[in-house]
Amino acid sequence: MTRTAFKPGDDVFTTRSRGFIIDMRATPSGKWVFGVEGADGEVSYFTSAGLRLAEH
Repeated sequence: MTRTAFKPGDDVFTTRSRGFIIDMRATPSGKWVFGVEGADGEVSYFTSAGLRLAEH
């Protein structure tokens, strides 16, 4: 399994749709979650397992 480093501004696919990472936060358990804004403006949070970099 390849680990990918995500950063704000990255274009990604989520389990729902495509969007841009706008926020990163650490949880109390030490995992990182990423806030992704979709085309409709909704922000959802995902772990790295729920994200894939979009290829242009």
